[in-house]
Amino acid sequence: MTTATATEVQNNFGRFLQSAIDGNEIVILKNGKEVARLVSHKSAVSYLTDSLVGVLSGDYDEKQLRAERYEKQ
Repeated sequence: MTTATATEVQNNFGRFLQSAIDGNEIVILKNGKEVARLVSHKSAVSYLTDSLVGVLSGDYDEKQLRAERYEKQ
């Protein structure tokens, strides 16, 4: 993982883009705070797919979830 300021990324976008394509993750900072990450499309799809495991498999009870939401209100 590489960390760079927004200005560095703006001034050297091609270099950071190639780094992301090569599989590296670039954390972009603005005023010392993390504001974005630059990752390859393949990495992003993999991350999103991994985060949805269990949600898409239908291992939930829709009626029970709806009842829980009503109870909260």
